[in-house]
Amino acid sequence: MPELPEVETTRRGIAPYCEGQAVTHVNVRNGRLRWLVPEDLAAQMEGQTIRTVDRRAKYLFLNLDHGTAIIHLGMSGSLRVITDDTPALKHDHIDLTLGSGVILRFNDPRRFGCWLWADSAASHPLIASLGPEPLSPDFSGRMLFQLSRSKNTPVKSFIMDSHVVVGVGNIYANEALFKAGIHPGRKAGRISLDRYHRLAEAIKETLSAAILMGGTTLRDFVNSDGKPGYFAQSLLVYGRTGEPCTECEKPLKEVRMSGRSTVYCTRCQR
Repeated sequence: MPELPEVETTRRGIAPYCEGQAVTHVNVRNGRLRWLVPEDLAAQMEGQTIRTVDRRAKYLFLNLDHGTAIIHLGMSGSLRVITDDTPALKHDHIDLTLGSGVILRFNDPRRFGCWLWADSAASHPLIASLGPEPLSPDFSGRMLFQLSRSKNTPVKSFIMDSHVVVGVGNIYANEALFKAGIHPGRKAGRISLDRYHRLAEAIKETLSAAILMGGTTLRDFVNSDGKPGYFAQSLLVYGRTGEPCTECEKPLKEVRMSGRSTVYCTRCQR
C-alpha cells in the first residue's frame, strides 16, 4: 500500500505536468471505486485550470479555480502521466486530458482508491479531523506525550492513528520505533516525554529519508509503468524477521499487532 512518502513522491512527479494546465476532458471508465466517483466530476472539472497539486496525509489534491479533486491511491492505485498514444488498460479507470495534450491516468486494480470532489478540501469529512503532518512544526514529541496520557493502546497503534498524526503507516512505524529504541507493544501512556521527543525525531528522520529515497529510485512517471521505490534497501527491521539486528546482532522478532506485521529487536527496544 502506498504510504506518505510514496504519495509525496507521486505529487512531486505529476505536479510539473498538471499545474497551470486546463482540464479539457474527463473520462471516467469505471466509477466504482471505494466510493462512487461523483457523476458530475467531469462537469465540475472541465474548463477549469489546475492551480496546484497538494498532499494532505495520503490524499492528493488537484486544486482548481473553484473546488478540489480529492484523490486517494488506496491499496494499489497509481497516477501516470501519458504523453503518447498509450492505450488504456483494464484497470485504467480515469483519464484527465490537459490543455497540453498530456493525460493524467489513474490505475487501480483493486479499486480501493477514490476520486471525490469538494468545494473546500479542508472541510471535507475525510480531511477535517486529520492530525498534523509529521514533517510540520505542529508535530512534536511534546504533542505525542500530551495526547498519550492515560492511553493503554500500544504505542505503535497510537502513532498510526491518523487523528494523532497522519502518514505514519506500518512500515515507517516499525522503523521509527526501532530508531527510538521503543518496544512497539509498550502502552502509549507509559512512555516518558524524553522518549517521545526521540520518537518524534525518529518519525521525521525516517519519513524524510523515505521521501528522498522515493525520489531518487523513481524510474519514471511518464508513459512507463514504473512506480515509486519503497525504501526497501534502507529498512532496518521491517521485512527482516529472523535476521540480525543492525545494532546488537540478535535475531529480529515478528508478531502480529492489530493484524499488521510488527518487527522489532527484543534487546534494543524496551
